[in-house]
Amino acid sequence: MGFEFATANRIVFGPGTLPELAPAAKALGRRALVVSGRTIGRAERVLKLLADAGVETTVFPVPGEPTTALVVKGVQQARAAGCELVVGFGGGSALDTAKAVAALLGNDGELSDYLEVIGRARPLPRPGVPCLAVPTTAGTGTEVTRNSVLASPEHRFKVSLRSPHLLPRLALVDPELTLDLPPALTAATGLDALTQLIEPYVCTRANPLVDALCVEGIRRAARSLRRAVENGRDREARSDLALASLFSGLALANAGLGAVHGFAAPIGGMFPAPHGAVCAALLPHVMAANLRALRARPESPALERYAEIGRLLTGRPQAGAEDGVVWVEDLVAALDIPPLRTYGLTEADVPAVVEKAMQASSMKANPVPLSRDELAAVLRRAI
Repeated sequence: MGFEFATANRIVFGPGTLPELAPAAKALGRRALVVSGRTIGRAERVLKLLADAGVETTVFPVPGEPTTALVVKGVQQARAAGCELVVGFGGGSALDTAKAVAALLGNDGELSDYLEVIGRARPLPRPGVPCLAVPTTAGTGTEVTRNSVLASPEHRFKVSLRSPHLLPRLALVDPELTLDLPPALTAATGLDALTQLIEPYVCTRANPLVDALCVEGIRRAARSLRRAVENGRDREARSDLALASLFSGLALANAGLGAVHGFAAPIGGMFPAPHGAVCAALLPHVMAANLRALRARPESPALERYAEIGRLLTGRPQAGAEDGVVWVEDLVAALDIPPLRTYGLTEADVPAVVEKAMQASSMKANPVPLSRDELAAVLRRAI
């Protein structure tokens, strides 16, 4: 067996590690574009740390899911300010935007030259400017992935800018930054991380290094997700989720995903639906559909992997694959994850979503090919 493993140049993890950002940034440049979430005030501590270190900053807020137009605007602002590096501070939207802006600052051409599906999918020829990624949620793991997921409203689709050059120079994960996340966001992002640990573990491109990360990440998410939702100040639970999220990013970037994320790409582009909430609503239904398909087709190692997931989630050595599905169903219900109809999906949308999902890159690594009818059944259950 052969495999490749690539990640951020440097990973710093631990409570109270945020101040390490400033000297790292100072070593890379004097002017930084700070890409933040919607509320710029939450980045005040980062701005002060950078200012005290002698790094000038210009702030670029990301009001929602990142779009191709927003990235182009960010590049223009960074160039006008003479920025030599990019700091992403926020959830997955801020970090994906930061990574894309940093990549384009070091390359000629238009964003569309490098986008998958809707663009020319050319490889980025050169590294971008340095990107430092600081997540404030525990869900996407994008601080250690080699792609940036962007919505294209005119195409009603989410696409990736993908390249090894998108890997951040520094991924700094401080669990203390997640202590004030509200319960609903904790639930959605935590289930996104769990999805990104389950899908690489069972996907067709799994490898031993990713397996180890997935097993440990699933174990931590299983014991701490509900605790963190019920008590956001539970520092041990927050650390577990932050590490699970980090592991999920390492896993998906070096193996693959599956049908949950295959659906999430078109749904996120067609409807105003947060990525984590979409994954959470789909996860138990995709797991159940994969198990049915795996049993109906030639034997696959994924069946035993789903049984191991059942044991990891429940903590019971005798648990099987179905127990894992039931555990996820119960968790989704307990955490009040809304069905997809909440975001406007209806029965009439099923054919179009399924058609687009079948073209998504994530679908190609699903442990078993699912037919249009099987995918449509999954979507109907999630609506």
